[in-house]
Amino acid sequence: RHGAVKNEDTFKTSPFHFDLWFYFTLQNWVLDFGRPIAMIILPLEWFPLNKPSAGDYFHMAYNVITPFLLLKLIERSPKTLPRSMVYVSIIMFVMGASIHLVGDSVNHRLIFSGYQHHLSVRENPIIKNLKPETLIDSFELLYYYDEYLGHSMWYIPFFLILFIYFTGCFTPVAEESRMPVAALLLMGPSSLYYWYLVTEGQIFILYIFTFFAMMALVMHQKRKGLVLDSNGLFLFYSFIITLVLIALWVVWLWNDKILRKKYPGVIYIPEPWAFYTLHMNNLHAAKESF
Repeated sequence: RHGAVKNEDTFKTSPFHFDLWFYFTLQNWVLDFGRPIAMIILPLEWFPLNKPSAGDYFHMAYNVITPFLLLKLIERSPKTLPRSMVYVSIIMFVMGASIHLVGDSVNHRLIFSGYQHHLSVRENPIIKNLKPETLIDSFELLYYYDEYLGHSMWYIPFFLILFIYFTGCFTPVAEESRMPVAALLLMGPSSLYYWYLVTEGQIFILYIFTFFAMMALVMHQKRKGLVLDSNGLFLFYSFIITLVLIALWVVWLWNDKILRKKYPGVIYIPEPWAFYTLHMNNLHAAKESF
């Protein structure tokens, strides 16, 4: 039965999935983090502004490869997991990532026209002078699909699937609760990517609730004499390092008045691309002036 835990697989253990975690890390860095970089670096004449950019093709590949890897990860769980929930989550993930593809494509192309990510839509010089003013509402709708609806439908299923997989990463064998050298090598790049995902996606609440749920599950299973296997430890420690990186990022930019204005409220976590358009673009312009 789907969703039921079979008696015979309750105490099965699984070796560290180096191949899957490596593919995850590689494609996350290349296809997700690398897509806006590819769009900026590659010559504009190769990808005109009225056509998909190189980053858009990266995003399309990400939307196909990531669901496949998530399904493979679930298949390797030593426990039988609720497949119906997994399949619905995968469908929502693809829908959300596809919505984000369209909105993000337009928003990143606006950089070439002078759009500044550290400002709100209405405060951007190239937007606030549009006529008629109802066009500004259209750009705000595009921003909503990109930053809110697309991110929610993309990241909620993503973290849900990771948590569902995490529930199957427990073993009564203490010797299985060790990470191989390969896991330690992947932990740094994996944690750094999760930092980028949380900060750029503005999903700290989702991330921290997932992390708290993981901690609660670890403490609950410990009372039963169960410990995390190598895959569970890799995921759990990656989330811990991610939290440390987020804290360092916030402390570094704590007194930035401009970013503070864009990210008001109790939770202040600036986006890396907002930091780039605010500070790095100015740095590049200063270098070009010499």
